[in-house]
Amino acid sequence: MISADSRRVVGLIQQLEVAVIVARFLVPQRWVLGGVALGVVLLPVVGAAQSAPDKQVTFTKDIAPILQRSCVTCHRQGEMAPMALMTYEDARPWARAIKTRVTSREMPPWNIDHTIGITQFKNDPSLSDAEIAMIAKWADAGAPRGNAADMPPLRQFADANEWQIGKPDLIIKYPAYKVPASGPDLFGNLYADVPIAKDRYIKAIQTRPANAVSRKVIHHALSYSVDDPAVEATGDDSAGVDGGQFLVEYASGKNAEVYPEDSGVLLQAGKKAMVSYHYHSIGEETSAELELGMVLYPEGYVPKHIRWSKQLAQPTADLDIPGGTVARIDGYTILHSPARILSFQPHMHIRGKRQCLELIYPTSGASAKTEMVSCANFNYNWHLNYTYADDAAPLVPAGTILHTISWHDNSTVNKANPDPKNWVGDGQRTIDEMGFAWIGWYDLTPDEYKAEVAARKASQQKPKTTQQQQQQQ
Repeated sequence: MISADSRRVVGLIQQLEVAVIVARFLVPQRWVLGGVALGVVLLPVVGAAQSAPDKQVTFTKDIAPILQRSCVTCHRQGEMAPMALMTYEDARPWARAIKTRVTSREMPPWNIDHTIGITQFKNDPSLSDAEIAMIAKWADAGAPRGNAADMPPLRQFADANEWQIGKPDLIIKYPAYKVPASGPDLFGNLYADVPIAKDRYIKAIQTRPANAVSRKVIHHALSYSVDDPAVEATGDDSAGVDGGQFLVEYASGKNAEVYPEDSGVLLQAGKKAMVSYHYHSIGEETSAELELGMVLYPEGYVPKHIRWSKQLAQPTADLDIPGGTVARIDGYTILHSPARILSFQPHMHIRGKRQCLELIYPTSGASAKTEMVSCANFNYNWHLNYTYADDAAPLVPAGTILHTISWHDNSTVNKANPDPKNWVGDGQRTIDEMGFAWIGWYDLTPDEYKAEVAARKASQQKPKTTQQQQQQQ
């Protein structure tokens, strides 16, 4: 015998089935729930034969504009990428590989987690979900070419060696260094002239390997200007060396640094350029060549703000990563002046997997106010500098603590791990580990801080334009 409760359940199911059937043929209607009208429209079910055909995705109309915007800076003849993607003939053989790399978000390199904290950056080349879906659809359809008339003009580059910062006002070439086919990691300093007659301020700067093979052996390079070539840099403190001024850091895959308007780094006349290098062998003898390009402010111009870049939030305890494990390490730094944080760049080695930057604000009482501003997955081949958009860059009061949280994966899940069975700790070698962030910022006076916070609040209260809304989507 069926119980009363069972009969009620059966009855509800039957009512629901009837409602679904009726809904297929009812005229469109609006539902009201809790006093709020919901724009739910019930339409007749349309058979597959009646549905509109999907729009074909073609290279010339749909894919080429994406590649031209986000890929060909590297994927062109003579650049660091292994193949060019400028034309259909270039891209067609790689259609499946392109789909694989973009759907996994390995390419273009941009490892910021868009679900956490600040998501607006000046130098973001990443693709939207819609663009990734379009590339996948194009590859799955056999990578059709499309109408030649739809092909956008190819981006023009001055030559294969164009700099990310545009044409530099000054290029410093460090002496070539012969790296043997095998041996221990190499550390030292190289020097070059700084050919300026008067002090200048740097507006944009880029360190880069002079050729593709050099990129493979350069672990990192810290550039300074120094008085005396006999002065030795420690390589672990970006604040500078005795009598010297820190300029910029480079690590594998590092992008250029372009400073905000009216901010810069001093480049003094009469100094030597010094690079503190870390090279490693790759199984063949290699000539490592480094060059430093700079865009300068005009002679005599002094920017309003000095732009700083330092290794901040170093770990508070030694790294201890047993084989087959994932370890977390935390670091902290106090900012003693109000500041605008300009950029965030995680730094780890081969086992680095993810890093987050949290702000701990000065507060009174027992509770602390915190904000997770950025998280990024980490790939040793791409030490990316994430430059915040002007209207999103964190404005922080004096006493703010920068907190970095770094994860290292020493297990077999990490495909780049050379030895998952071996313990790993702190060290400068490529096979060792470390975890901190390169932070770019400039200090503010208390009055400047108050003014910038007020301006930020006012801009956030303004109605967003259609373009801004589309950018956020």
